[in-house]
Amino acid sequence: MIDQINEEKTSPINAIQELADVLSSAPSSVLASNIRDLVELSVGGRGKNYHQVKYTLPDGKEHLEVEVARTKNGICANYSEIYMRRRDPNCMVIADDQPTDKPTFSERFGHSFDQIRSETFDWLKKQDLAYFYFQAGKKGMGLNTVAVIPANAGFFGLGLALLQGIIDPNDLPEDFAPEAVIYTAPPFRHTHFDGKQVVVHNRLPGKYEMFSYNLYPGPSAKKGVYGMLIGQGEKEGWVTAHCSTVRVITPYDNIVNIMHEGASGGGKSEMLQQPHRQPDGSLLLGDNILTGEKRLLELPRTCDLQPVTDDMALCHPKLQKDTKKLWLEDAEEAWFVRVDHIDDYGKDPELEKITAKPKQPLLFLNIEAVPGGRALIWDHKEDAPGIPCPNPRVILPREIVPGIYSDPIRVDIRSIGLRTPPCTQEKPNYGIVGILHILPPALAWLWRLVAPRGHANPSIIQTKGISSEGVGSYWPFATGKKVKQANLLLDQVRNTPGVKYILTPNQYIGAWKTSFMPQWISREYLARKGSANFYEDQLSESRCPLLGYALNTMKVEGIQIPKWFLKVEYQEEVGFDAYDIGAGMLNDFFVKTLEQFMEPSLDVTGKRIIECCMDNGSASDYNQLI
Repeated sequence: MIDQINEEKTSPINAIQELADVLSSAPSSVLASNIRDLVELSVGGRGKNYHQVKYTLPDGKEHLEVEVARTKNGICANYSEIYMRRRDPNCMVIADDQPTDKPTFSERFGHSFDQIRSETFDWLKKQDLAYFYFQAGKKGMGLNTVAVIPANAGFFGLGLALLQGIIDPNDLPEDFAPEAVIYTAPPFRHTHFDGKQVVVHNRLPGKYEMFSYNLYPGPSAKKGVYGMLIGQGEKEGWVTAHCSTVRVITPYDNIVNIMHEGASGGGKSEMLQQPHRQPDGSLLLGDNILTGEKRLLELPRTCDLQPVTDDMALCHPKLQKDTKKLWLEDAEEAWFVRVDHIDDYGKDPELEKITAKPKQPLLFLNIEAVPGGRALIWDHKEDAPGIPCPNPRVILPREIVPGIYSDPIRVDIRSIGLRTPPCTQEKPNYGIVGILHILPPALAWLWRLVAPRGHANPSIIQTKGISSEGVGSYWPFATGKKVKQANLLLDQVRNTPGVKYILTPNQYIGAWKTSFMPQWISREYLARKGSANFYEDQLSESRCPLLGYALNTMKVEGIQIPKWFLKVEYQEEVGFDAYDIGAGMLNDFFVKTLEQFMEPSLDVTGKRIIECCMDNGSASDYNQLI
């Protein structure tokens, strides 16, 4: 176990009375200085390889939350409940009385948060605790934060520290003053919240409190901290975008920077990966679900990739360097990488290698492993016999990612991804998106307001049909007002006229199962095209206006992509009628979702863009608006 540290009276924790009281009243409180401390804490101390995170409830029953194993390559944590292996999209509630469109604590639970807040502090005072310091965001562009966890839940602290960083107390700046505190009290999920994941945000003057009542890092250690940054940006007029970003270097040394946005499961992590190849080295463009036909693509050499961000990107005013392009940098120290698509040895050799033999211990979630063994990212925990968990994860520190690029970059292309279902004549659906669509800036803004979660989302508890993740695809993590965020995104689009916008699907194109190949091929194509614009005869308005422009032809390294991968209505298994039904689904979904933004505080241009959508405007109409 790491040594208990008693800080001096000048300690930063004394700046917040409740924090100081909790830590001083607890039977013990250890201050973690680095990742190694939290690794040891995760398994109950030095020399131990296995640990159970469990709590005794008021009825005397003991509840096992997580089994934790030390492996050769880090720490592997597995939840006893299937429900806890994914983020519940309804976990966030707001405890304060500041402006918000999110459910408040009193609305959801019928009483104020004050009593449970006090009970949380009382519970923590009776526990052995651990705590550490970190910077949410970047220095000068974020919040000084303290995390407080039960000492027996060290793996949770490890995940938080890997994702957000950890500051050695000996290296704390003299002026370090906590602006935010994360308190973790897992048993309250059972005693107060009917077993559900609940994360409470309490935005007090000069002090941001977040209470995590569950041990899955997604809603709190990851997205909860994201919510802190979004709230700060809402006050100061900037955005933390929900995106991955990559520098794409072609075989001809051309460099294109692509920012890929979208709801959870929309392909952000995949945008940083090389295309998955068949055993013979070819790329499987698609597999027809009705005929069994396969379309392969020979692409001997793909572009080199320099990952920049995986999920959260600071678009802070301090970073903006010109008047045409958006500048950003990573808001995190590590990436929460989903590996559900890596279901066998050899699917992604590079990622398998760096996770199997990392330079430092990693944290694996929902991965099958034994104490003292090696956690392998393709060996997923099963939810039931023969049914693997759809959300296996590994937290990957930036510093061990090959080719990582750590400086701020200028964005050339903003892409948005959509998980699409199959669409056929027999079962029409919204899987009508071609391999690549070009969006006018005004229409690209609408896609970010709506941010559909799409088909078979692996990252969250499943919702029926198509649903919206909301403004910028980061709305589930935001604490404030939707219209305020819509206005900030619109300003961002208008202020960066040199950025191009595209839409790519994943999973299906019509009757073809594609996985993430559309965005991988689109990335290769656009990088090779570079800054060259599309000629008028290369594009035509999509049959569905919400899809902007479709390509008439697409050639990658001399290989022609079939027309029906570009325009789904030309697939024999789909046709115009089924396509139009799918287009109607998309249109109805957009109209229904956008109605909520038509408030007096919405930017005038934004109102015009939404009205254009309501009137079934064309791509040309959207072009006139920005």
